[in-house]
Amino acid sequence: MLFAGALSLLFLQTVVAQRHDADLMSFVTLPEVRALKWEITHHDRTRAAPGYWFVAPYGQISPENPTQKYQQYQVGPYIYDNDGMLIWAGAPLYDNRNVFDFRPVTNIDEETHLSFILNWEAGNSKGSGIILDKNYKLEKEVGVLNDLHDFNMHEFNVLPGGKTALACTYRNQEINMADFGRPTEQSWVVTGGFVELDTETSEVLVQWDTFDKIALHESNMFHSWDSPSGPPGWDYVHINAVDKNAAGDYIISLRFTNTIYGISGEDGHIMWRLGGAESDFAMDFTFSKQHDVKFVSSNGTHHVISFLNNASDERGNDENLSAALFVELDTIAMTATVIKRINRPDSGLTRLRGSVQLLPNDNVFIGWSERGYQSEHAPNGDLLMTARFVSERYSTYRAYKGEFIGRPTALPDVVASVYGTSDEDITTLIHVSWNGATDVVGWKFYAQAYDHGSPVLIGQANKTDFETMYIVDGYMDWITAEAIDKNGNVMSASRVIRSEIPKNWKAVGFVGSATGPTPDDPSIVSAVNKGSSSVGNTDSTDGTDGMADMVNDHTSSGSSSSSDHSSNAYADAKEVAKAVYKAYEVIRGVGGLLIFILVACTVGGIIAGLWRMFKRRKMRSYQHVPSEEGIPVEEIHLRAHAPE
Repeated sequence: MLFAGALSLLFLQTVVAQRHDADLMSFVTLPEVRALKWEITHHDRTRAAPGYWFVAPYGQISPENPTQKYQQYQVGPYIYDNDGMLIWAGAPLYDNRNVFDFRPVTNIDEETHLSFILNWEAGNSKGSGIILDKNYKLEKEVGVLNDLHDFNMHEFNVLPGGKTALACTYRNQEINMADFGRPTEQSWVVTGGFVELDTETSEVLVQWDTFDKIALHESNMFHSWDSPSGPPGWDYVHINAVDKNAAGDYIISLRFTNTIYGISGEDGHIMWRLGGAESDFAMDFTFSKQHDVKFVSSNGTHHVISFLNNASDERGNDENLSAALFVELDTIAMTATVIKRINRPDSGLTRLRGSVQLLPNDNVFIGWSERGYQSEHAPNGDLLMTARFVSERYSTYRAYKGEFIGRPTALPDVVASVYGTSDEDITTLIHVSWNGATDVVGWKFYAQAYDHGSPVLIGQANKTDFETMYIVDGYMDWITAEAIDKNGNVMSASRVIRSEIPKNWKAVGFVGSATGPTPDDPSIVSAVNKGSSSVGNTDSTDGTDGMADMVNDHTSSGSSSSSDHSSNAYADAKEVAKAVYKAYEVIRGVGGLLIFILVACTVGGIIAGLWRMFKRRKMRSYQHVPSEEGIPVEEIHLRAHAPE
């Protein structure tokens, strides 16, 4: 009975695959979301740290001007698991705007939060630093100084306690060229700096800038022979990271000076330089074009810092491969020593962007940026995992890993569709997902004969992907799905939705009645279908396994006489369901209690007779769940019954 539905499903999936880009995921329940697919290689799962991946793919740095054209959401904040399964698509919340530095924040309280930079939007917004709670609700939005063009994309570093955060700043300023021996000339430059902001008020608590502290000759981008520039000017330092230690001092990375600077928290003077033309440390290693400098530990005189040695940019390279470095600084002896080096696994170069993260179990998670390339390494440097986007069109500025419990306040999304070519060959396909929920292990599916009918359990399935598909025999009109945790508890339930049906049954090959099939009463159909009307779940990208199970269930149903009897019983039940459905339509139209009693008595006798007959047969039936044990009917937002 389900072959036609299965064929329809395969055809539908083929069409969808041809229509959409192969490097992006697509979902029935969230058609507006196009999450990126991953290519993943696990070298040793047993030593990988627990947690999810936090990435923010984008196609180009500068935001596009807003248009009226429809765009599916594919750039923005996304959470994936270790197998590349989507956990949360945050892009729909922010209208396809670029997001940068998306990360889990574990230093605010006992729960993990999320933070990121929402990119500026032409003519509309300067952007901001965003902090979300575990429910994906906005907790804080940190603004930008009025004299700045935008909230800079490089860093939004929430400091312990969550009351302040660090951000980078860029300013267009005019500077005298005396440092180049040209005191009579002026040039515009883009200076780099940082601010420490109050996350509640956006008040600037600390402000620092290179304008009067970093001389022009330290730059590897603006040289003594270059002509003066008009605004916006030469980007002569390019700050891309800032961090703060417990003593109140800062470190910053200036990419265009090849230098990491220690900045006093007391008066803002430069305490020391690591690397570049004027390094204060004796060091037996080199680095350049670096990103994402962070304190790993700091006790006042000795610091361990981490950063990505890009060793290259768009103009060329200084070394043959990029690497993550962990360096110990002795600010008494003024020595710098590499204590850990992790080379890029594919021996390539990260010319732009990138990040280095020390995980709680001392593993190292590295974002190599281009195409989302990332890797995880054991404390001794062993390679545990590599992954990258299937797409060549997108990158992520940084990538992070961390544990997180997501509790979305939005309800699960469910979509149901009815397929079939005759009254006896009807299938209902159910798709369900819950965007951002991290602890769902399974789903229970319920059907109702009417919009206010009692829910009947029609099956359950394990969650194996972001979106779960479930196939059930018969025309299930009103559908609900419940999310189940590992202990079997109900986490949330979808709204009651009505199954979608073709506008014209004849046009899709239906050869039954002119008005199309009649919805089944799940309680009745369950009694005559031997409980085999439900079949296993599959993910949304491949329904063949579930359909194979379905075919096996129906081809191993026993003797021909038993099969014939079951078919007759099913046909009888369909007739009863049709009578009940028509009676209910009359009741809805007239609303009279007397008519309801008369119809119920007439049809009820038929149902009772059939029920007694089938009850004698040892068949597995659906579990009937009273409303108070499922979703209270009065709390469900129902659609009106569609006119016939």
